[in-house]
Amino acid sequence: MFVIITYDVERKRVGKVCKKLREYLDWSQNSVFEGEITKGKLTQCLAELNNIIDNNVDSIYLYQVSNPKNLKKTVYGIAKSPMDWFL
Repeated sequence: MFVIITYDVERKRVGKVCKKLREYLDWSQNSVFEGEITKGKLTQCLAELNNIIDNNVDSIYLYQVSNPKNLKKTVYGIAKSPMDWFL
């Protein structure tokens, strides 16, 4: 399945959440990850994130796209790319 995950967490947990999501998905832009993932891996990822965040102050949004062929992505402005990390 194709998913988009966004997050808003306290500064002290941003690095841990970002690092965990990079294990499962592709970084799209600040606080946004996307990509294909199995249901089992998604369940595992969310469980690991739940151990990192504070449910009283942090939030994670999960968008599941049942048919990625119906998803149209348009970027306005500068598109961030994993290759930017190496420049």
